[in-house]
Amino acid sequence: MQKTPIDPDVVRRHIVQSGLKPVGLATIRELNILVSTIQAETGTEFIRMEMGIPGLPPPRQAAEAEIEALRRNVGSIYPPFDGIPELKREIACFIQKFMNVAIDPVGCLPTVGSMQGTYLALMAAGRRKKGKDRILFIDPGFPVNKRQVKLLGLPHDGFDLYDYRGERLGSKLESYLQAGDVAAVLYSTPNNPSWICLSPQELETIGRLCTRYDVIALEDQAYFGMDFRHDYSRPGQPPYIPTVARYTDHAILLMSSSKAFSLAGQRIGMMAVKDVLFHSTGDGLGPYFGSSQFGYALIYGGMYGLSAGVSHSAQWGLTGVLGAVNRGEFDFVAAVREYERRAAAMKRLFLENGFHLVYDNDNGASLADGFYFTVAYPGLNGVALVEELLYYGISAISLVTTGSRRQEGIRACVSLTPEDKFDLLARRLARFNADHPRGRRVADRG
Repeated sequence: MQKTPIDPDVVRRHIVQSGLKPVGLATIRELNILVSTIQAETGTEFIRMEMGIPGLPPPRQAAEAEIEALRRNVGSIYPPFDGIPELKREIACFIQKFMNVAIDPVGCLPTVGSMQGTYLALMAAGRRKKGKDRILFIDPGFPVNKRQVKLLGLPHDGFDLYDYRGERLGSKLESYLQAGDVAAVLYSTPNNPSWICLSPQELETIGRLCTRYDVIALEDQAYFGMDFRHDYSRPGQPPYIPTVARYTDHAILLMSSSKAFSLAGQRIGMMAVKDVLFHSTGDGLGPYFGSSQFGYALIYGGMYGLSAGVSHSAQWGLTGVLGAVNRGEFDFVAAVREYERRAAAMKRLFLENGFHLVYDNDNGASLADGFYFTVAYPGLNGVALVEELLYYGISAISLVTTGSRRQEGIRACVSLTPEDKFDLLARRLARFNADHPRGRRVADRG
């Protein structure tokens, strides 16, 4: 067997031991464990692109606010599980200043990361109305969301946004909604993994149809403000971050502090429910949540049952950084523009070594450079490419696991590849390209 940058015998043995068949369909966490195990045995560093782990230090304001809260002994007290009042007010202020949308602080809630917030939103949306339990994914998307609907026992459908941009989105979306059984539409913008960003016109289309068909728009803003083609850094000044919440009262915003604020380790995200939806009623909620009022059911039925709240000190930490952002004292967009620089450099290295972009434009315009991009290599589908790259010390996930209809690609995350690793990535990609003329494998990996 040809020698590769990572000992091929070790890679093959660990793949077999993992029981992943094929390894290219592994979940993010499964692949993360496999790569960590290979790396530990070989002592050879991987270029880690499989997991969206922020690679920047958290803001000083968050750390100082959390430390001060712990000194006040908040660690000995259960937090309000719908959020401390100070945080609820800052979340509402943040949404007003950066999205130009007014939401009552009562509907602004901290969650144990945006992932838990999405799970809670799916749970409540899927039980809100009798006969409306189907979740529609505008794909591609975060792979774990597909697992969440399976855990909840909710039926789901999806379509690839790339094929239905602009005016085509409305008719495609309506073809699902008119059946009458769709409870919610879930999408991310900027999109994980393609980094496509929905335009205001497309968001207006989604909002209008959600209102018409009594469907909840679940908008995942995990990468809040990170479409770096626009300057979203100035509180209370345009341009404002596009959102469906401007076009419908049937909306729940899901925001992460992991990416925009580099607070991944604190496991705190934000959920904001539009006022009309929060105070609405649903005939399917009572048996599951003990109340037919949506906001009450969401908090006292769903959130209480899931976690009984986010860490008290983490709530104060997020309050601290949001307050600084809202007052214009901390430019959170500038703090994460490093991802833009990394993406531009890494894309160039892949393209110079025989790869091509899968999602290669944004509604006819150039894609932004940000947290993710997608690439493919001639002659290898995405599942095979994930496995083959392991022998070259590069890890990524297959687009198939994201709901993408493009079978050939992989998702690359830039967060754990700083500039001092670019030379290593370049050498490994060059070696991969040399070993794979026209995408052919040079050896049977068994």
